[in-house]
Amino acid sequence: MADDLSFPPALAEGYRAFLDDRFVREQDRYASLAEGQSPEILIISCCDSRVSPEVIFDARPGELFVVRNVANLVPPFETGGEYHGTSAALEFAVQALKVKHIVVLGHARCGGVRAFADDAAPLSPGDFIGRWVSLIRPAAEALGDEPRGPDYLEQLEFATVTNSLRNLMTFPCVKILVERGKLQLHGAHFGIATGQLRVRDPETGEFRLAEPGRAAAQTKLIRCQDEAGSGG
Repeated sequence: MADDLSFPPALAEGYRAFLDDRFVREQDRYASLAEGQSPEILIISCCDSRVSPEVIFDARPGELFVVRNVANLVPPFETGGEYHGTSAALEFAVQALKVKHIVVLGHARCGGVRAFADDAAPLSPGDFIGRWVSLIRPAAEALGDEPRGPDYLEQLEFATVTNSLRNLMTFPCVKILVERGKLQLHGAHFGIATGQLRVRDPETGEFRLAEPGRAAAQTKLIRCQDEAGSGG
């Protein structure tokens, strides 16, 4: 790649590494993907740079159709307004790609959830974030009026995932396919510091560890490493 000071050096370096390694190893796969895509899973994730669905699930190109927005929100179905980025992606994934699974992936320490909880001041006159995260309000109301405990933000993150799942069912195309057994909806939550993935139980609404034994071992390893490096 020719040097271009206007292009981020980290991206240029990463692209060179991609060409020299992964693209060489998966060239046949990329050639087949050029003809079209057929992922079976749609993931609606937060745009937080620390949470990459492709990395978390060790997915190869073409395996996941990923939609990212602030706080992994799904708005309720409606046809008014002008622009519907998440709804458009959902429509394409369900109607054109015919995905079999939709996963709403929340995560720990979500800035969008915190912005709503703290009623943060607008970052610009448009207050695009504030208006967008107002979609979290039904999730917050579902938690009730009890005093906020130390785990309130985590509980609100869980509730936000649940609310997005509920909003998915307001889309006629989703509701029909779910009821026919051709589409499944899932909720999940990723812990950035621990690597723990919690999956929502559709019967109880509880978020349970996907790999309890391994998650506990990883957490213990992290703590041991922290303790080993905390001397002085």
